[in-house]
Amino acid sequence: MQKVVLDTNIIISAAISDKGNPFAIINLVSEGKLTMYFNAAILDEYADVLSRDKFNLSVTKQKAVIDKIKEIGRIIVPNVSTIPLPDESDRKFYDTAKVANAYLITGNTKHYPEEPHILTPAQFAAVTYAENG
Repeated sequence: MQKVVLDTNIIISAAISDKGNPFAIINLVSEGKLTMYFNAAILDEYADVLSRDKFNLSVTKQKAVIDKIKEIGRIIVPNVSTIPLPDESDRKFYDTAKVANAYLITGNTKHYPEEPHILTPAQFAAVTYAENG
């Protein structure tokens, strides 16, 4: 089974719209077709960003998203890497994906090194389709 770590922009996109690859990826996790990994710092960031006024998400919706992630995902504690990253706050996603041997799915691939396991939602959809027909 494919393993994934989802950058916050994927969670926000899926929470805002039930269309597109981010929502489809969340559905695959919900259906048990993908295994999602996160750590405590990632969950904290999800909650913080979901609560921002600009996204206009109700407290009920925010709580539902976080509760669903806790239900369908697996929490792990990553080792801290020393690879240089443009934004140190992205390290939690990178390190979690490395430890879980998972794809890191992000809308901001420029924030990470060019590695085959770091993909946009569209790239991940193409890989998933190729692997599963």
